[in-house]
This record gives sequence, structure tokens and C-alpha cells, in this order.
Amino acid sequence: MQLTVRHTTRYRYDAPLANAMQQLRLTPENGPAQTVLEWTIDAPGISRATTYKDAFGNCVHMVSRSEPVEDVEITATGVVETRDTNGVLGHEPDATVPPRIYTRVTPLTQSNQAIRKLAAHAEGHDRIAGFHDLMHAIRSKVDYKVGVTDTSSSAVSALAAGEGVCQDHAHIFIAAARSIGIPARYVSGYLLLEDEQASEAHHAWAEVMIEGLGWTGFDVSNEMCPTDRYVRLTAGLDSRSAAPIRGIRFGGLEENLQVEVDVAQAAFQQQQ
Repeated sequence: MQLTVRHTTRYRYDAPLANAMQQLRLTPENGPAQTVLEWTIDAPGISRATTYKDAFGNCVHMVSRSEPVEDVEITATGVVETRDTNGVLGHEPDATVPPRIYTRVTPLTQSNQAIRKLAAHAEGHDRIAGFHDLMHAIRSKVDYKVGVTDTSSSAVSALAAGEGVCQDHAHIFIAAARSIGIPARYVSGYLLLEDEQASEAHHAWAEVMIEGLGWTGFDVSNEMCPTDRYVRLTAGLDSRSAAPIRGIRFGGLEENLQVEVDVAQAAFQQQQ
């Protein structure tokens, strides 16, 4: 399937921004489940950006600006050909990050007794079935609801609240997997929804390393493994290290953020 993506982030400040530096992780990579056919980023300072791969293999554009502005708009657009691999990405022989790095616990992915109890679902001999059971167990305990949690919410607090969004579901799943010694990583990306529903700001799911199978994705929010309706953008230890945009600024005082994402099937495919 070929999917078109348009991801726009707008910042508005109530006073001129003195200067800022931002890391843009807005470039998807080719992989077993996708091939990037076209991709561009339109952002202030992008022509002068420093480009590099971060510790987790994400493509990063480091942009800076020093001119006083009150509005900043960043737009990533492109076309990605996706393949349904049932969520399986396999092993990464050329990866610069060994899987064991993803057993590292972060403040957002710490576990407690309740999370370790959930992790018992994945401790059987059949890891694939076990992680599916874990996915369903988390979803049954944490309803999908916007506005209950925020970007600083941890796996422990989201599970206690019993409500959250895809970020929270992924953090809980990752915390549970790491609590039993299984490498797990956070993935940020895009999802083509059914029936032309409006897309989320961006979607998130988790991937775990399953012996004999390799990296395998689990989308707790939708209780399924990623299909060809998913575009993988970034990966990291948690939502912070995999954030599409991170940075620091001076001035600007209060910040108003608006994110718009549009994911659609390529027009010529819809006509077939």
C-alpha cells in the first residue's frame, strides 16, 4: 500500500522568540515493512540544518534560528510504500544499538507491582501468544481517553489512572516487558484509520525482541500488531527519546502548540 503523509506542527508565542534550537526526527527510514518513496521537510532553517543519526538510528535534522519570530511552522510530507509483515521486523544485523540497550528503565517506563503482575502474561514458553495476552490485558485496564494524561505521565501513573492514550499504552507495555528482562522500545509514527477518520496527532506503539523472531510490534491502543496501514517514524527508549520534535528556546514566553496529521491512501491506488 502507498500512503501519503502530511504532518504539520505550528508554534505560536505571545512574545517574539529570541532564538531556538530544535531536533527534528521527522524522516522515516526504509525497513522490512516500508520503503520511503518521497519525503521533504519544510521548516525555518532546514537548508542550514546539521543532519545525523542519533543513538537509536533515527535521522535527525538540527535546526536553529536567531531571528525574532512569533509563529513557527514545520511540515513534513511524503509518500511511503508499506507492507504487512504482521508486525514482525526481524533482526537488525547492521544496527548500531544492541537490543540489550532497550532493557534500560527510564522514568517513564518504570514498573511497580501492578505492572509486574501484568508482565506475567508474557512469561510463558510461547512469547508471541504471551505478548498478545499482555497487550489485551493492558487495554482492558486502561481505557483510551484524551486529556487524562500528558507528555510527562509515566507508565505507573497511567495504569493507576485507568485511562490514557497510545503513548501511555506503549509505556506500560514497555515497562512490563523490561521488568522480565525483554528488550522493548517505543515507536512513534502514523496510522491510516478506517472509514476516513481524522488521524491522531501522531500514533505510538511498542516493539519487543522475541527470540527466534526478532523485533515485533504491538499496538495496545488498537489491540493488534502493525499492518500496512502503519508508517514507522522514530524509535527510542520512551516517548521523550522518540519524540518527532524536541528543542530548547529562549524568549517567547507562553507557547501555543498545534499539530495536524493527515494520512491517506495514495490517490491512484484508491482509483484501482
